[in-house]
This record gives sequence, C-alpha cells and structure tokens, in this order.
Amino acid sequence: MKAILCTEWGGPEKLIVGDAPSPSPGPGEVVIDVKAAGVNFADTVVIQGTYQLKPEFPFTPGLEVAGVVAQLGDGVDSVAVGDRVVGIPNIGAFAEQVLVKAAAVVRIPDSMDFETAASFAVAYSTSHMALGYRAGLKAGETLLIFGAAGGVGLTAVELGKIMGANVIACASTQEKLDLCSERGADHVINYTEEDIRERVKEITGGKGADVVYDPVGGEAFDAAMRAINWEGRIVVIGFASGDFNQARTNIVMVKNIAVMGFYWGSYSIHKPSAIGESMSELIQMWKEGKLSPHISHGMPLDRAGEALAMMMGRKSTGKMVLTVGD
Repeated sequence: MKAILCTEWGGPEKLIVGDAPSPSPGPGEVVIDVKAAGVNFADTVVIQGTYQLKPEFPFTPGLEVAGVVAQLGDGVDSVAVGDRVVGIPNIGAFAEQVLVKAAAVVRIPDSMDFETAASFAVAYSTSHMALGYRAGLKAGETLLIFGAAGGVGLTAVELGKIMGANVIACASTQEKLDLCSERGADHVINYTEEDIRERVKEITGGKGADVVYDPVGGEAFDAAMRAINWEGRIVVIGFASGDFNQARTNIVMVKNIAVMGFYWGSYSIHKPSAIGESMSELIQMWKEGKLSPHISHGMPLDRAGEALAMMMGRKSTGKMVLTVGD
C-alpha cells in the first residue's frame, strides 16, 4: 500500500512517499481503509524524534483517521466491515490502510463526510477531555485559551462556550482573533500588542482566569501563572513554542492553583475507551449542530510533507486534512 514514510529524524522535507506492508488485525483491532487523515502538531514532533512516542524506522506518521472498516480482529463486535468510522491509531494514518484498536473506533453519521470526520477527533476530543475530564470547567467560569486559532485552540473556544464559560482567546493576528470571535470567544487578546495579564485582569475585574488552556508553553505559560485566579487550574496541552517551563511553586501555593498535564495520546494506550466515549459525545454534538469544524486546507496524501511544513510555520488555522483516493 502507499504510505508516507519517515526513515530518519528530521523535518517534513525528509518524508518520502513509498510502499509499506498492508496491516493485519490482531485481537481487538480493526483495519481501516483510509479516506482522510487529520494533520496534527504532534505529527511534526514525532518525525523529529522529540515526541513522547519514538517509533522504529521506517514508520508512517498520522494519528487521526476517517474511513471504512476493511477487516476485523478476533473479538471485535462494536463495528462491522463496511462501516464508516473515525479512529485514533497511535501512528500510521498517513497511508492507504491503518491498524486501530477497536475501542478507539467510532461510527460516524452518513451525513458526516470523511474530511470533516478526520478533522474532528483529536482536536475536539483533546479539548473536550482536557476542559471537562481534567480541568473540571464549570458554567460561569472564565476560560483563557492560548493558541486559540490553532487546531486544538479553536475547538476549545467552541467547547468552552458550550460548557457555559466566559471565553478569552489569545492569538497573534487580527485575522486569527476574528476567527475566534466568529466561533464564540467573548473577548480576544492580541498577545503581540497587549499584555496578557493586564488584559485578563481588566476583563475579569481583577480576579484572573479560572481555567487556562495552554498548548503553547514558553512565555504563554509564564503569563498564565500571572493571570490565574485563586483556585484556578492550568491545563498543559503541549509546547508549540518549543519551550518548556518550571512552575513557580510559591504561586501554586499562595493562589491554591493546580497545574495539570493532559497528554491525549496516552489515553489511546492506557484508556482507549475514554477516547471512544468522548468521540461519541462529540459526534452527537455535531449532529445537533453545536460544533462546526474549521478546515483551512485539504491536500492529497502525497503532499503530507507540505502540510506539516505549513503547520510548523503557523500558516494554517483550525485543521488541515489529507485525502486518500478519490
């Protein structure tokens, strides 16, 4: 089968289009004929060897897929051959077929096209589980979102509003901030022109944000420590800035705050059923018209390297999707 192959650590330019063995399902596994695959920031760091997951060469990146069930392993009765599904493999989605644990595979409605489905799972499930399951966001609280126009950030804006929060979106350009406002942000901050702490304090009457959603790290995390409310929660999603931080424990203690991590990919290993449950809830929200995935670019599979380069250069908003076949 055709697949995008990573044969050495490096940037997107190192990826090649090649042939890989077709997968066979083991017990509790499903093989999916790929129709579309979502592009995620995690893919850019996996190929550079700086992600938590370090596969053996050669490997195929891609952790989000939509397609049709082709084969079932022993014991799988949650889906059937021919079902239209979305699935979360740890790796391997940038190919014509991919192997996925059945617990992380969910049927999609006939009305949901494959491109939408492939843009859906990782970004929405990350925000859904991080805000609800980890941070315990409550209606009426103030949610501060960094990288708010990006793949996960924009879903946090949408879901934050659905959960009843007062949403503050941070981004680097007016175009991105306008997109956040269109998706429901109550307030926006251009962090290249405004002081985040001062603006958050102004918006909240001096209290600060109750929950901070941080997929950026670096200066954004430092700003979060200064802009957090008493008993606030900072949920660390990633490090798009490339910088890691040390939390100042005196602030943690004095403000009674919690700094928590959320590594979505670990759930596909340790608790795939949690992802399946999250996706089922999110698909129901989509069916009810509450969610509207924003896809800024769609490209064929053989342009995967170009798509990843665009993501690294922050030249996309929302999600990018690779399509396979017709």
